[in-house]
Amino acid sequence: MQEIFMALLAGLIVGFIFAFLKLPIPAPPVISGVMGIIGIFLGYKAFQVLVPLILK
Repeated sequence: MQEIFMALLAGLIVGFIFAFLKLPIPAPPVISGVMGIIGIFLGYKAFQVLVPLILK
């Protein structure tokens, strides 16, 4: 849980710095882009869980 909190805190700091410097956001600017990234992560994790079960 601490890792999640630290990642969120780092993201907030980086986002604040980018906004302060008037730079484009270093992440998808819409929720659909964020959901795409989450989908990629979940697909990767599903592969890691399912392939060993199938190959037994």
